[in-house]
Amino acid sequence: KAKQICPNAAFIKDPFELVQHQDVDVVVELFGGTGIAKDAVLKAIENGKHIVTANKKLLAEYGNEIFPLAEEKNVMVQFEAAVAGGIPIIKALREGLAANQIRSIAGIINGTSNFILTEMREKGSAFADVLKEAQALGYAEADPTFDIEGHDAGHKITIMSALAFGTPMNFSACYLEGISKLDSRDIKYAEEFGYRIKLLGITRKTDKGIELRVHPTLIPESRLLANVNGVMNAVRVNADMVGETLYYGAGAGALPTASAVVADIIDIARLIEAETDHRVPHLAFQPSQVQAQ
Repeated sequence: KAKQICPNAAFIKDPFELVQHQDVDVVVELFGGTGIAKDAVLKAIENGKHIVTANKKLLAEYGNEIFPLAEEKNVMVQFEAAVAGGIPIIKALREGLAANQIRSIAGIINGTSNFILTEMREKGSAFADVLKEAQALGYAEADPTFDIEGHDAGHKITIMSALAFGTPMNFSACYLEGISKLDSRDIKYAEEFGYRIKLLGITRKTDKGIELRVHPTLIPESRLLANVNGVMNAVRVNADMVGETLYYGAGAGALPTASAVVADIIDIARLIEAETDHRVPHLAFQPSQVQAQ
């Protein structure tokens, strides 16, 4: 079918042949995970190919290997689709808020968990029942651990923390607590006190260092974040000059992801002739300014 749509396109079965192909300038990696995807991305960079990826796990766990290699090879690694789907939060942090010092970021950045919590609140259903519904609707995988135990949100907040504070990726330091231990009584009691429970990814800069955590959080029901429901995502950024800004939209799905991926391809096309020093740094700060804290 794909051959019929693009009769002049070359179809290559082996990804490692593709990432070394002389006619390829940009490699779009949408495998996910850190097996073949990691090896293919590193091989592509070694061969001078620019990268577009939606792989938050790859960047959060191996970004400290990937980004320096990309700098060395003078190629771009773009990853808007890796965090919050079609919401342009990466561009906002790297470019739109460049004049600011970021104070904190808090986000509903896993649609599966947010759908489950929303259904538990609105219908009073048990966690296990809503999880089965989410799986039937395709919002949750057969093995939902990655989503409901906070790993997915942890990868995403790790990436945003690095962009906000000029630090290397540090997923191993992220505190993770999921939603599997919550039941409908927790949701009900929270609402009686005027709160909603949301799974948040949170990072903020303090005098003692940088906090990096994912856990269920009580949010006053009057706050905008408390009213982000279903599979939608939202990220709240607090910065010194603009104050609070909120970014809301579809955090997953074919078209939102495609929107972010194609935008990254366009950015690469616009800057493909530029040298590394004339591009927006991968992690917002110049590599010499990225420091562990």
